[in-house]
Amino acid sequence: MLTALFSMAIKRIHPMRKNHILTLLLTLSTVAAMAQPNDVEMADGLRADGKIYVVVLVLATIFAGIIALLVRMDRKITKLEKEQ
Repeated sequence: MLTALFSMAIKRIHPMRKNHILTLLLTLSTVAAMAQPNDVEMADGLRADGKIYVVVLVLATIFAGIIALLVRMDRKITKLEKEQ
């Protein structure tokens, strides 16, 4: 009964508003998930050993590589578009 009522209400909503509602629901569910206790033993161990900095450095290197790749691809695409 509730599912049918919900699906009828969703059909009446404009498609852009559906996206906004979905985004809001996903954001709220993420906030609820972040409210979990912070008892992560692995992170505590890495922090205590000083290895957390290695993890951060590796992640920063990966993200820098992805950004460099995207910039390089954008320049190549722009060059190809100008040639045509």
